[in-house]
Amino acid sequence: MKVAIIGLGLIGGSMAIALKELGIASYIFGVDHNPVHINEALELGLADECVNVDEAVAKSELIIIATPINAAESILPIILNQVDKQIVFDVGSTKKVICESILVHPKRGRFVATHPMWGTENSGPSAAVKGAFLNKATVICNKNESDADALEMVERIYSLLNMHLLYMDAADHDMHVAYISHISHITSFALANTVLEKEKEEDAIFELASGGFESTVRLAKSNPSMWVPIFMQNRENVLDVLNEHITQLRKFKTCLEKENYQYLQELIENANGIRRILKN
Repeated sequence: MKVAIIGLGLIGGSMAIALKELGIASYIFGVDHNPVHINEALELGLADECVNVDEAVAKSELIIIATPINAAESILPIILNQVDKQIVFDVGSTKKVICESILVHPKRGRFVATHPMWGTENSGPSAAVKGAFLNKATVICNKNESDADALEMVERIYSLLNMHLLYMDAADHDMHVAYISHISHITSFALANTVLEKEKEEDAIFELASGGFESTVRLAKSNPSMWVPIFMQNRENVLDVLNEHITQLRKFKTCLEKENYQYLQELIENANGIRRILKN
């Protein structure tokens, strides 16, 4: 099958590796607005050829949109205007806005809204990883709005990638990822800014930072051009989770201010309950 991948970064590049490795893609047309990314993708073998969007859509049976979500929202209707029997799916971190953007489009059925739940703090074609999606979950949203054959094809691809399929309404998906993913990134960004503001000695940060600190702020290295649009599109849900997070932080602050160490222990013991869910 000839595949077009629009956006040759972390997710798009990793998808290219997986599709080629599994024999799903016989030829990959790459599309990216960044000439540096195009050159890297060709050098790394992530794409067989890099072309413009129109040519990629015309020559491909499957089109994968792996751009930042604001770009995906803009480009999806343009792609759907050009498709006939081709199947289109995206891999973005929010789903409500993009689904609403093509709700009444006559080719809406050719699109499947998906979110593979995997990523790292790195970006660009060189960040692409072999085996990235193995044993991870992927969410398919508003599946009833997709044509049966399009949905079946995308389900089959994700199953071949050994991913666990979940189905959600787009609005529900955005609410859940605000709590599971988006708050983690905001917390990491904020913690990194706190440390950079208060600890002026870079050598001290480097020398004293333990594995725990490094893992906590790892996400602060994430690309702002990807995450600002996510926070914009999921603003209401992110604000909701931020309010709850701030409430929890205030509890810890009050414990220390009032030297209420018994309640502090209760807060930590309650937090330990996450072990029941995250068994690793």
